[in-house]
Amino acid sequence: MAPPARWIIPDIDEKEAASLASQCGLQLPAVRVLLSRGYRNAQDIEHFMHPKLSGLLDPFAMKGMREAVDRIRLAVDRREKILLYGDYDVDGISSVVILRKMLGLMGHQADFHVPDRLKDGYGMQASVVEQAARDGVNLIISVGAGIRALEAVKGARQAGVDVVITDQHLPEEELPPAAAILNPNQPGCAYPNKNLCGAGVTFKLIQALMDLAEWPPDRIVRYLDSFLVMVAIATVADVVPLTGENRVIVKRGLEGLAKTPNPGLRALLEISGVEPGAALSATDVGYRVSPRMNAAGRMDNARDVVEMLLTGDEQRARAIAGRLDLLNSERQKTGEAIVKAIVESIMDECGPDGPGPERAGLVFYSPDWHRGVVGIVANRIVELFHRPAIVLGRDENTGLAQGSGRSIPGFHLLSALEEIGDVFIRFGGHRQAVGVTLEEGRVDELKRRFNQCALAALSEEDLAPERAIDAECSLEELTDTAVDEVLQLAPFGLGNRAPLFLARGVEIRQPADLFGREKEHVRVRLHQGERAVVAKAWRFAARLEELRPGARLDVALTLEADAFSAKRGYAPWGATVRDIRPAASAAGV
Repeated sequence: MAPPARWIIPDIDEKEAASLASQCGLQLPAVRVLLSRGYRNAQDIEHFMHPKLSGLLDPFAMKGMREAVDRIRLAVDRREKILLYGDYDVDGISSVVILRKMLGLMGHQADFHVPDRLKDGYGMQASVVEQAARDGVNLIISVGAGIRALEAVKGARQAGVDVVITDQHLPEEELPPAAAILNPNQPGCAYPNKNLCGAGVTFKLIQALMDLAEWPPDRIVRYLDSFLVMVAIATVADVVPLTGENRVIVKRGLEGLAKTPNPGLRALLEISGVEPGAALSATDVGYRVSPRMNAAGRMDNARDVVEMLLTGDEQRARAIAGRLDLLNSERQKTGEAIVKAIVESIMDECGPDGPGPERAGLVFYSPDWHRGVVGIVANRIVELFHRPAIVLGRDENTGLAQGSGRSIPGFHLLSALEEIGDVFIRFGGHRQAVGVTLEEGRVDELKRRFNQCALAALSEEDLAPERAIDAECSLEELTDTAVDEVLQLAPFGLGNRAPLFLARGVEIRQPADLFGREKEHVRVRLHQGERAVVAKAWRFAARLEELRPGARLDVALTLEADAFSAKRGYAPWGATVRDIRPAASAAGV
């Protein structure tokens, strides 16, 4: 497994923290976190903690926006046939749903195509474009894909079909000959937010269409909030930084999700175990909602998810949500079996300590692995071994190896693949996640060359995980008010992770308890002077000896809202132990 994490502890000026806490009316724990993340004045903190719709950027600052809006309005005015070309993941599904609803508000009923992951593969396919042309489609709007679909767009142009591309992925050197391209990462685009997900780019198009529709301001706000619910789900699922404009999107969207009237979303929340009207966090979306939306695209066909989110029939919505739940359970079991097989192979080859520094990039392949879950598996392998990893299955139709890769913070995955691009038939993605297709006979070559790329780019230090502490605090400082302020720094995710606190010299005075189906988790009482906090430690059973009575530890912990505890009359929050080390080892750090 991955080596023990190196703790990175910030040096925070306590006088500055106290002064800022007084100015902002906040307790020290939240202020220390804000200081460690670069917020050093009351105005910046106010904007961060209370993002408003006015924080959304001008959509016309995005290159190609005027051309895209003009072409779409022309198609609506002429009643041309429009096809929305989506994708099978949460981002693509959300994009199709919001753009179809916007076109409906403009008086146009667009058709949509969501590819089958296993049959069609990733991206725009020439066969679908050709069929659209035969069906009389005049305009294709791609959402969350298309920026690398050079040949498909050329084919559309030759068939007399215009294409508007909305995408966030990094483009190749030659751009497709589209009527308009919306992508903040294309050359010459000055749009400040380069970290929009695909649905975020689609939302900017919708925002621009609203601006030119001359709707009353209150109607614009009402519909922006409605669309932001889906965009927030996609933004969390796509794991983009939750800062700046993305923070506005997710915070506002999550607030709307709790009271959504959409039958499909309500059914999805219900089947995910979310109580009606309950406030949702980005974690709820990332671990409960989006996996069920993704399950159809991974295990079957994502078109049902689009229909669930568009239908007004509550019974139909519940039926689809129930099916998604079953598919998600199947996805989990399938993924867990593949992870187990990979871990066992690594242990057999490398021993119980896992891969050494000579194995910096990992590639795994089996013709029997379900290609719909290999991305999730790759992410889990990265978590376990802290190395970039690619996991591949085989396309039973073509015999090609196909899969997904995930990375660690210090390794740009797409750039690495571009160095060895001749290995692949197709590849694409971004810094942290990619999709690849190659001939089965070149998998061993990929293993060797990918490892060489990783060895050249990563040091042994890079291969050791870091535990980035945000702030130190005493258990005494963790009052209900202070914890509530920390939780107001949400939504948490990439770029704004859940704050990690360091409590030094914590004592263990009672035996810890094991819980969980396989007794793999630990519940422990942490003491510091007269203050005690009960904390959970997930998958900590193997470290139970370190939590023996009499131990004195430095503890890295996070804080979470706990509605169940609050209902029983206890504190409305809980603590989770993320790491521990003997207190003596931290002396002088």
